[in-house]
Amino acid sequence: MKIQNSAVFQEMQSMALEAGRNNQIERLPVKTQASSTAQFGDMLSDAINTVHGLQQDAKQKVVAVETGDRSVSLAEAMIASQKSSVAFEATVQVRNKLVEAYKEIMNMPV
Repeated sequence: MKIQNSAVFQEMQSMALEAGRNNQIERLPVKTQASSTAQFGDMLSDAINTVHGLQQDAKQKVVAVETGDRSVSLAEAMIASQKSSVAFEATVQVRNKLVEAYKEIMNMPV
């Protein structure tokens, strides 16, 4: 399944900008072909892997703060936690839109 202009990717980036992360957006890698189309599955997989990485980073920082590691501040842990939360929420919203679109397509008469 291919999509044009990676609308889902652009929606996720705009949601991240609205959340105030415009200076620190992690660009999701998009694999493009010669015709400027992206494989939807690859793009979705990359987005999920990015969210997973943010969650792992936040978890490591929170554990470091809890164990008294002075190299990680409480502010860094909280920021990492919020970044992973915003990324997760954006991913859930994209998933909800995809499920909604799938249901709508399945209800169309053939």
